[in-house]
Amino acid sequence: MNIKSRLTLLFTMLVGSIMALFCLSIYFFYDQYREKQFYSFLNERGQTIAQLVEASTGISKDDIEKIEKENKNILLDEEITIYDGADSIIFTSGKEKFELSPSMLAEAREGREVRTKYQKKEVIIIRHILQDHRKPWVIIAVANDIPGMDQLKRLREILVIGWLLSLGLVGVSGWQFANDAIKPVSDIIDQVNNISAGNLHDKVTVGREKDELALLAQTFNQMLNRLEIAFVAQKNFVSHASHELRTPLALIMSEAELGLMKQRSGEEYEDALKGILAEAKEMNELVSRLLELARTEEHAFKVTFSKIRVDEVLWQAKSSIQQKNPGYEVHIHYDQIPDDEEQLKRYGDESLLRTAFMNLMDNACKYSNDKTVNIFLEIQKDLIKIYFKDVGIGIAAKELPYIFDTFYRSATTISKAGYGIGLALTKRIINMQGASIEVESLEGSGTTFILKFPPF
Repeated sequence: MNIKSRLTLLFTMLVGSIMALFCLSIYFFYDQYREKQFYSFLNERGQTIAQLVEASTGISKDDIEKIEKENKNILLDEEITIYDGADSIIFTSGKEKFELSPSMLAEAREGREVRTKYQKKEVIIIRHILQDHRKPWVIIAVANDIPGMDQLKRLREILVIGWLLSLGLVGVSGWQFANDAIKPVSDIIDQVNNISAGNLHDKVTVGREKDELALLAQTFNQMLNRLEIAFVAQKNFVSHASHELRTPLALIMSEAELGLMKQRSGEEYEDALKGILAEAKEMNELVSRLLELARTEEHAFKVTFSKIRVDEVLWQAKSSIQQKNPGYEVHIHYDQIPDDEEQLKRYGDESLLRTAFMNLMDNACKYSNDKTVNIFLEIQKDLIKIYFKDVGIGIAAKELPYIFDTFYRSATTISKAGYGIGLALTKRIINMQGASIEVESLEGSGTTFILKFPPF
C-alpha cells in the first residue's frame, strides 16, 4: 500500500471513528431522555388514576377508563395496578395482575421510585399519598412506549445512513487531502529522476516554504552541492594528474628515442639513462604524492585514531625533514610546557599528521631565502595552536583562496620544484584530525600557517 492510500485510509478511519462515537453519543443520550420522559409520564398517569380512585367512591373501573379515554391520554398497552394500605389490590386496568413482594411494597411506601422492565415494557412503582393521611398506596404503572421507540428507531436509521454517507464523503476528502499532501513528494521524485552526473547543478524546488518537505529539498540540494564539488574535484584531479604525469613520461620517451636513433658512445648512453632516471624519480615522487592524497580520502572512512602527543609528532617531523634536506633550518619554540601532559594529546593519525607537518616545514623552507622556518607551539584554554612562520616570498592576496586547491601553483612559485599537492594534502589531513588551518601572508614579507587543535 502506497503512502497516499495509507493516508486516505488512516484519515477515513480516524474521522469515521470520531463520527461514529458522536452518533452513538447522540443515540445514547436521546434514549436516556426518552426513557426519563416516559417514566415521568407513567408517574403522572399512575398518580392521576390513583387520584380518580381516591376521589371517586363507588365509581367502577369501566367508568374510570371511560374518563381516561375522554382525556385521550391512555398509553398503548397501559396497565395500572393500585395497592391499598393493607397491600390489597383495589384497582387494576389491565388483564394481568402484578404482584409485589412485601419488601418492594415497603420500599415504594418509603418514597423510593422503582423503575424496571417487564416483557419489553417500562414499569414504574411509586407511592400515592392519600389526603386523609392514611397509609400510602402503591401504584404499579406498566406501558409500552411505542411512539418513543419508533422515534428512537427512526433516529437510529438517520444516524446510520448519515454516518455511511459522511464516511464516503470523508473518504473522497481524504483522497484529495492525501493528493495535496503527497504532491510535493511526487514533484521532488520527478525532479530527482531528472538529475544525473551531467546536471548536478540543477536544484530541487518545492512550492511550499518553511515546512518539512522544503527542508528535505534543501538538504538534498546541499547533498547535490557536495556531489557537484566532488565530481568537479575528481575531474580536475584526473585532468591535472594526467597533465603532470604526461610531462615526465614525454621526457623519458624523448630520451629513449634519441638514444635509439643511432649508435652512441657509452658516456652518451649513460647520460641518457641518468636523464631517464631523474625523470623517473620525479614521476615516482608525484605518484607518491597522489597516493598520499588518495589515502586521505580512504582514511576519511577507515582511519583508526589513537591518542597522540602533538608536540612529539612535531619533533618527529622536524627530524625527518632535516634528514631529508640537510640545508633546512627548523626551529621549534616551545616555552610554556603545561603540567598536565593530557593537554598536549589529541585523537589522530600520527603518520598522516607527521606528513602534514613535514609539508608545511618543507614549503616554508623551500620558499624562504634563508631556508628557515620558525614554529611556535602554544596552549590556550585547552586549544593547541601551532604557527609555521617563514620570511619568504609570501603569497599575493588574490591567490590566498586557491592555495589549498589540488595542483594549484601561484605565479611566484612556478620556478620552484613542486606539484601543487602538498597544501591540498595538508588541509585534508588537518581537517581529518578535527583541527583547522588558516593562513596569513603578505607578499614579499613571508607567510604564517596557523593550526588549531580543539579539545577532545
